[in-house]
Amino acid sequence: MIITLARVDDRLIHGQVTTVWSKESNADRIIIVSSEVYKDDIRKTLLKQAAPPGMKVNIVDVPKAIAVYNNPKYSKDKVFYLFTNPSEVVDLVKGGIPLKKLNIGGMQFKQGKTQISKAVSLNAEDVAAFRELDRLGVKLDLRVVKTDPSTDILAKIDETFGKD
Repeated sequence: MIITLARVDDRLIHGQVTTVWSKESNADRIIIVSSEVYKDDIRKTLLKQAAPPGMKVNIVDVPKAIAVYNNPKYSKDKVFYLFTNPSEVVDLVKGGIPLKKLNIGGMQFKQGKTQISKAVSLNAEDVAAFRELDRLGVKLDLRVVKTDPSTDILAKIDETFGKD
């Protein structure tokens, strides 16, 4: 499997993803890795309907994502991974998926989260996950849209939450 793009965006498939990021990724398939969405049949149906024309969409949990990645049947597939949170990215990387770079696009503000940029709000679990991804060698790219400058999310985390 060829990973063309991996992105954390809790909105998953929406305007920016369908018009910009899916084209930028040059992928054949979007794989949404989310235990929460995987269990929600209505949400799965809506996300598949929102996909760009001609783009296959699969919604899986982490164990299924790892199994599919390791299946030779999919070795030539070009995929765009979408996640709702960074913790599942950590699980995927620790499960053996060689993710080199992760784009962080949108993590909405809600109770218990602290806003670190115009589109990203984090809680302690998110902070720990991003720090772990950095330790695992994943390059972190905080950018809502392709034309935005890349922002160092770890510097934003240290500035907001203090150093590790």
